[in-house]
Amino acid sequence: MSRRIAIVGNGNIPEGLAGAIDSADIVIRFNLCRSAGPGGTKTDVVAVCNTGRPALEMLAGGRWKASDAVRQAKEIWCVRTSEMFAAMRSPLAESHPDLDDFCDDYTIGFDTFARVTGRRLDVVPAAVHRAVDASLAAFDPPPYVVASSGLIVIAHVLDNVAKDGDRVSIAGFGHEGWQWHPFAAERRWVDARIAAGRLDRLDHQNKTPASRGS
Repeated sequence: MSRRIAIVGNGNIPEGLAGAIDSADIVIRFNLCRSAGPGGTKTDVVAVCNTGRPALEMLAGGRWKASDAVRQAKEIWCVRTSEMFAAMRSPLAESHPDLDDFCDDYTIGFDTFARVTGRRLDVVPAAVHRAVDASLAAFDPPPYVVASSGLIVIAHVLDNVAKDGDRVSIAGFGHEGWQWHPFAAERRWVDARIAAGRLDRLDHQNKTPASRGS
């Protein structure tokens, strides 16, 4: 049976999409799940940035752990592979000394939380990061540190999670934010996959996207 998978970023979400998002079979949100509310409430997976300050903010104290979105999530996905980011530490110390805590790894904290609360923990494979970097090169990105967590998760879902016949939709992706993500190239990467029929954006005109291949 085909499934609808909704990947919901923390950017602006047009009014009227909450129902379409909540009706998906799998809903994936990010970090603090700021998309919950205007982007519906259903949450099956929370994809977290498991290194640096965002990870520390989520694990410190109980606000993130006690949030409605996290409480209902069945899975926690760590977007960043420990070994890959450990290898980045020395080069970043030279090129971006202000990012001294960027590679601090908190995967064990998320793993502990998942085990204690009976959730499944998954770590996005390093191969996904390498494939994304290789494919972004076609869109001439300026120098960047890493692709955004949102793009990594979209690629992971398309390549490793979605099955034949599944529909993968995104909402809340404005492709803007931190200066060291290659957002312009990421937008073109996403648009290319939409044009190929592998992905669609949820908006007012596209609340119930057609199945892939139809």
